[in-house]
Amino acid sequence: MNDLVERLRKVLPPEALVTDHDRIQSYRYDRAMFCPAGEPIAVVLARETAHVQAAVRIAAEAGVPVVPQGARSGLSGAANALDGCIVVSLEKMDKILEIQPVDRYVVTQPGVFNAVLSRAVAEQGLFYPPDPSSWEFCSIGGNLSTNSGGLCCVKYGVTTDYVLGLEVVLADGQVLRTGRRTVKGVAGYDLTKLIVGSEGTLGIITEATLALRPAAARPRTMAALFDSGVTAGNAIIEIIRSGVSLSLLEIMDRTTISAVNDYKRMDLPTEAAAMLIAQSDAGGEAGAADVATVAKLCREYGAIECIEADDPAEGELLLEARRVALTALETLGTTMIDDVCVPRSRLADFIGAIEELSAKLDITVGVLGHAGDGNMHPTVVFDATDPEQARRAQVAFDRIMEIGLELGGTITGEHGVGVLKRDWLVQEIGPVAVSVHHAIKAALDPKNILNPGKVVT
Repeated sequence: MNDLVERLRKVLPPEALVTDHDRIQSYRYDRAMFCPAGEPIAVVLARETAHVQAAVRIAAEAGVPVVPQGARSGLSGAANALDGCIVVSLEKMDKILEIQPVDRYVVTQPGVFNAVLSRAVAEQGLFYPPDPSSWEFCSIGGNLSTNSGGLCCVKYGVTTDYVLGLEVVLADGQVLRTGRRTVKGVAGYDLTKLIVGSEGTLGIITEATLALRPAAARPRTMAALFDSGVTAGNAIIEIIRSGVSLSLLEIMDRTTISAVNDYKRMDLPTEAAAMLIAQSDAGGEAGAADVATVAKLCREYGAIECIEADDPAEGELLLEARRVALTALETLGTTMIDDVCVPRSRLADFIGAIEELSAKLDITVGVLGHAGDGNMHPTVVFDATDPEQARRAQVAFDRIMEIGLELGGTITGEHGVGVLKRDWLVQEIGPVAVSVHHAIKAALDPKNILNPGKVVT
């Protein structure tokens, strides 16, 4: 191991290599709970693609695992270190390299935070839609590696829908360039989409070309309050059935609302069992009509109150409440955050099943999520020092995924598999798909050095 570190020192600048034990500790984990993490022998703080290549080549020759990391904001353990690995951190590769207003793309390094990139392109009158709730502290590279979603998915889709091309360091240190910078292009296999969502197991992303849209109109925002989560779920189904074009449709239950109030000193209505937040960026009369349609449907299907934001600042406040929801729930105790996506027609069934599960196990579950696309984040909250609560929390977490699959859904809509949901992936996709995953992994990483043990074993 000492020899390997010396080899890294010879090819990397001093600022790009961390071997101090105390500094290394902060690169062991992402934000997932109850996922094992090992002790790296070194952390490479790459400033350029050549640094990533050098680290990967040395690791490949030594047969040492490489764990890529971004901002370590992930929720599946995909960025957790392994014993004896080299962590390759992309956080210092944080430059936006090019913005093309006419061709509507941006070229960026992976360490750029989502919010930073979004604001930079907005200055050019452009719009990058993928916006995870953690957009202020999650990086584009991590978004790409887990194929993140966000609050605007109901209208604009997820990360992969905006990836034109990638620069990727492969397991032998070669650089692969995928995709294009044109609007259309179907030359060869779609290697770009293969890499997106692969959680660092097939290659390390060092640059991305992302598609942009013209800036959206100023949004209109409204909130609807319900006396039960199931009633809110039924209203969501009718909103979707109506065909109204929303740019955002989110849900928060009473537990979540109360946590956000305490965390951010907001004055959200705690008398409601559930709150929907809807937004339209259609602009002008069209946007106003969209919001009016949603309010009408909510009232028809059981809303006890509907409130339209008086101004953009009030609308932003509602969005801020939703963005900080997971962090707010963490103040109540230890959390296990699920990421189940179900068909939208089954949302009411899913919400009802979670409420029954919470009561049956006598465990707190904050229900929130992206109602418009069926991607829910039920968050189990418990006292980790109480063994019995911890046991019931694990039962609840697993049962939530099981319920999602029973309703025709998936175990993850945007957080990825990592190590947290590895066993559940096998149940969802079946043995044939698992064997195809293994074949692809073996073809691109025959020595199994890139993030081994993540996604599939």
